[in-house]
Amino acid sequence: MRGALWLLALFGIAVAVALVAGNNQAVVTLFWPPHRIDMSFNLLMLLLAGLFTLLYVALRAVAVVFSLPAEARRWRAQQKERAMYAAFMDALSHLMAGRFIRAAKLAQNALTQEKSLSQMAQTSGDAVGHNAGRATQLRLLAHLLVAESAQALQNKAGRDEHLQQALQNSPHRSAQETREGIQLRAARWALDDRDPAGALEMLNQLPQGAARRTLALRTKLRATRQSRQIPQALETARLLAKHRAFSPSAAQSLVRGLALELLGAAHDPAQLQKAWQSLDATERAMPELVIHAASRLMALHGDVDLARSWLLQVWEPVMHPQSQIGDNLRIKLIHVIEAGLDSIDAAWLARIEAAQQQRSRDANVQYLAGMACLKRQLWGKARQLLSQAAPALQDITLHRNAWRALALLAEQRGDEPAAAQAYKRAAEL
Repeated sequence: MRGALWLLALFGIAVAVALVAGNNQAVVTLFWPPHRIDMSFNLLMLLLAGLFTLLYVALRAVAVVFSLPAEARRWRAQQKERAMYAAFMDALSHLMAGRFIRAAKLAQNALTQEKSLSQMAQTSGDAVGHNAGRATQLRLLAHLLVAESAQALQNKAGRDEHLQQALQNSPHRSAQETREGIQLRAARWALDDRDPAGALEMLNQLPQGAARRTLALRTKLRATRQSRQIPQALETARLLAKHRAFSPSAAQSLVRGLALELLGAAHDPAQLQKAWQSLDATERAMPELVIHAASRLMALHGDVDLARSWLLQVWEPVMHPQSQIGDNLRIKLIHVIEAGLDSIDAAWLARIEAAQQQRSRDANVQYLAGMACLKRQLWGKARQLLSQAAPALQDITLHRNAWRALALLAEQRGDEPAAAQAYKRAAEL
């Protein structure tokens, strides 16, 4: 369609020229003493058009001749740029293939080409094809490739040299993302060298937005765990869980493990209570953390009533007949309760008795009820519960304590053979 329109336009121009020039009888006279030149007006127009065309072609030819040096420089710059990108891509390919020495050499070749290209642009003042931001970005990435290869070859001096060059020569804003990536990579190198302090220092240099990215938080989590900074590691794990960096079960397991480490690191009741208060409500509701905190508080000779108040919130979920909580956690809860039986009150005795009635076939709960009766000097009931529980107990400590308690009850009623038999069973364990 466009071709047909152009054809119609040409026909229109031809018709217009024919109408104007066909009947034009004008004559132009040029006086050049002592000569006189007469010519038609149409011929004069043709001569002027030809003269304009000749001058235009001549000027274009002169411009092309004078632009030959610039074109030559441009061509050389293009060749250097192509060689630079080819060397960089080959270096990246060799790095991914595990050929680190070749990758380092090719990356250094790319750096040499980029430096030569920059000098050429500064000398000639022709920056065509040489974008400062892209050049800076490629230079940083080339330094990163050399440093990565040096890290793989355990050449720490070479790695640090190129790392510093990359960080010191990245002022351009277009290379900001590349600089942040290099800093993250340097933090991971520090972790590989078991230098968590260096990794944290590198992470602290990141902008606020970059420091909250998932990769940065993962690296920070590893660094804080290596340096045993458990509170910071726990806070980082919470952020990662909030960003859904892990599956819900993995995030819960990670947070639970760090919280257990935090509670286990307390060396006195005050530190333990401070660590407990630093946990959020969801964490303080985890049975594993509650039982561990109470056990740790009793081990540090803290307030037993406070420990039992912590255990109160998990007692029903753990002792419920339909509870999905494993026996290991229930046994640990029984150990903690047993450690404070000397000062237990009537309310807790009622809870233990109710749990024993609900879980009448659970030997562990029967053992706890029997030990509670023993502390209250209810000899008959204690003997009945412990006799039923002792053969079925799987935990060695509970099993041994049950037979020892039965031995004491036998001595209390003067049954020496039964006491000896109970002591023998306890000794065998």
